[in-house]
Amino acid sequence: MNTTAGLWIDHRKAVVAIVSAKGEETMEIKSNVDKQPGRFAGVRSTAPYESQLVKADDRLERKLTGHLNQYYAKVIASISNADAILVFGPGEAKSELKKRLDLAKFGGHITVMETTDKLTDRQIAAKALKYFHEANSIRSSNGAASTVGRKLRRNTPAREV
Repeated sequence: MNTTAGLWIDHRKAVVAIVSAKGEETMEIKSNVDKQPGRFAGVRSTAPYESQLVKADDRLERKLTGHLNQYYAKVIASISNADAILVFGPGEAKSELKKRLDLAKFGGHITVMETTDKLTDRQIAAKALKYFHEANSIRSSNGAASTVGRKLRRNTPAREV
């Protein structure tokens, strides 16, 4: 059995569900990144000249990028043994991870990238298991499903525009 990984990723956390011959394992990786760093506890200061007390945007952006680099490195390390990867989640983190996987020469392992909303850890594991179980059952039918699909496509009526 191949090792497969389902990965739900956002800028704040990633949930990895790995399925292999040993069984299934779910882990959570937190980024500890605050998307909008700046004011203490989000409260504006009452002191005058607050704009001079807040760090410059480029410094904050470099700090955010550094945290995200460490976060993506942890995520890539957790899925590095997977033969097939299902990546899903909201926002831009999926595409940023894909770029990094391509640079690390793991980009070919991505099977599907899908946009989903927030899911619980159990929903993430169930989605990955269901996807790879269906993919394995289609492969194991030795092409019978693909001929059925072709017949269905030929017999479907053309759509009117």
